[in-house]
Amino acid sequence: MEIEVPECFYRVSVKALIRDQKNRFLLVREVNGFWELPGGGLDFEEAPLVGLQREIWEEMKLKITHIATQPCYFFTVKNHNGVFIANVMYETSLENLNFQATDECKEIRFFSAEDVFDEMNVYPNVTAFARLFQQQPLGNSSEL
Repeated sequence: MEIEVPECFYRVSVKALIRDQKNRFLLVREVNGFWELPGGGLDFEEAPLVGLQREIWEEMKLKITHIATQPCYFFTVKNHNGVFIANVMYETSLENLNFQATDECKEIRFFSAEDVFDEMNVYPNVTAFARLFQQQPLGNSSEL
């Protein structure tokens, strides 16, 4: 039996903003070829920072060295399946970029907002974030 979710309900997704020295942000390419922001859905009763660490490890097998205690961006979007998602983004630093492909993620790459607009295979939340990042950019990052 399929359950109808009212349009006033949102799935909460925690996302990592990982930037390079050129102020580009990291995206992950999923097995279906689409690019996505690192992170994913928050499990029931899971703390956001714990969920983000879990998602980064599951997707890329990378260790986080720092997660900001407060979100840097918050935006909502209707995803490709028609589900409303509340995206909560945290500035995040990684120990390194020695990525290992997993069942969830086949490639990682840094993108500028303009790169995202040129890429056809991105999820709606990635495009929404790229617009937001263009309008409200953060300062340059020198961390991984």
